[in-house]
Amino acid sequence: MTRRVLFAGLGIAAARLAWLQLVDGPSLAEKAEAQRTNRVTLHARRGTIYDRNGNVLAMSEECSTIYANPEVITDPSGVADALVSVLKGKKSDYLPLLTQDTTFVYIKKQVDQELADKLSDLLRKRELTGIYFLEDTKRVYPYGTTGAQVLGYVGSEGQGLSGLEYYYDDLLTGVDGEMIVETGLYGTPIAGGVSQVTEAQDGTDIVISLDIDLQQACEAAIVPAIETYSADSGSVMVTDPCTGEILAACSTPLPDFSDLEDASALNLKLVSSSFEPGSIFKVLTTSIGMELGLFTPDTSYGVPAAYKVGDSYVTDDDGRSVPASMTVREMLRRSSNTGMALLAQEVIGTEAFAEGIARYGIGQLTGIDFPGEVEGIVKTPEEYDGATLGSMGFGQGLAIPMVQMVRAYSAVANGGVPTTPHFLVTKGDEEASWAQQDRVISADTAAAEASMMQTVVDEGTAKNARIDGYQIAAKTGTGEQAAEGGGYASASFLGSLCGFVNVQDPEALVYVGLNGIPHLASDSSAHVFKEIMTQTISIMGISPVS
Repeated sequence: MTRRVLFAGLGIAAARLAWLQLVDGPSLAEKAEAQRTNRVTLHARRGTIYDRNGNVLAMSEECSTIYANPEVITDPSGVADALVSVLKGKKSDYLPLLTQDTTFVYIKKQVDQELADKLSDLLRKRELTGIYFLEDTKRVYPYGTTGAQVLGYVGSEGQGLSGLEYYYDDLLTGVDGEMIVETGLYGTPIAGGVSQVTEAQDGTDIVISLDIDLQQACEAAIVPAIETYSADSGSVMVTDPCTGEILAACSTPLPDFSDLEDASALNLKLVSSSFEPGSIFKVLTTSIGMELGLFTPDTSYGVPAAYKVGDSYVTDDDGRSVPASMTVREMLRRSSNTGMALLAQEVIGTEAFAEGIARYGIGQLTGIDFPGEVEGIVKTPEEYDGATLGSMGFGQGLAIPMVQMVRAYSAVANGGVPTTPHFLVTKGDEEASWAQQDRVISADTAAAEASMMQTVVDEGTAKNARIDGYQIAAKTGTGEQAAEGGGYASASFLGSLCGFVNVQDPEALVYVGLNGIPHLASDSSAHVFKEIMTQTISIMGISPVS
């Protein structure tokens, strides 16, 4: 009997051992492994962003993330005192963290390495346990808030949240690694106990087209202009019209990432907001007609003092009360609304006009590498009413982001071929590729249009934008803006001026817009344009025409 009981007991033990080894073994081993290891993320270094001259605009800096294991903290009060001494804050900020029923709790992420080292030394000196440090990185912007709207910012987890940081997040981010750390009974890391490391793969560095000195000059010019001209907001964009590279860009209000109560500061209004462009659109109207061979700069028309568009009559800002004979060049020089409405309605016609602005990309995305681009609101020919064609002839009756006008003007500057406004120049060792755009107008038409735009600056509404020694081709615009209840707001215009320097060989294009002003562009935006173009000429080293 005793032997049978013994054999039965041995059989049960053997069966249990087999069960543990074959069935429960892997599961138990996994649980044991989990109890004695911690997985620590090794953060990839985010790619650096450089300006066109090699200046660092955004970079990842080494820092430390501080965490605690409350199970091994024997003096929570003393540890809290040390944390307050180095990291600041109040003792009550830390004590609840240090006394939690857990083996892991974050104390503070992305602490400057100098402070982390100081805290480590203090804890060691006071023989306080339970605080640990992880290697980490954080985003740093050496030029502070300059260019912040374009660059954007990065969240606490290292992801891009706005601007180019967001647009090129996949390129900049890289791939995080992992370190498996062996731990003791209470989750304390065992020295030399690392069992596995998967190295992080750093993100790709990029070079963008901004010139940080010019960017700073543009921001410094547009902010006081808002107050000077009682504007709601203002925008600036400077490009190389022959390549599409954006040298500077900003809209007010400018962002302050330490206080983002006004989320609109993250928007580049040139890209994300639509406005009725006003008279800067007349460059498109006249070039469309010339491209069709319907007129030349010297073709004359009898232009009435008031011209019927739909159910209303359009007049000119000069207040003339009698008809006048004007060449097309004179219409542009004066910025005649009646003349442009006449050209659109009686000479060009609906179908040809609609086809022309479509070729210019009006109402279409430009393809700019920046988040939030909108198409705007542009009627199709089928949607035109009695007032549409005449109104659009002088830049009313449509609403578009002004980056579309920058792109359209680049076609005039670049011999009839538009360029895509863009920021990215290189990614890693690879040059960014931007597709060649289709021709919009002929080189002859572009040259004729540029000549008329030069007359606007030399003798017309943009005289305040003249710069001695330089050929400037530009056009003013004072666009009425729609009111919330319908119709147009009283004395609230988009005052703008867009143009380029050195007509024969353009090197820079500048757009300036002041939104919600009670002034004509000739007396407001023209002055700001001159200031920014002067800075552009100086910073970019553009020589005068000999």
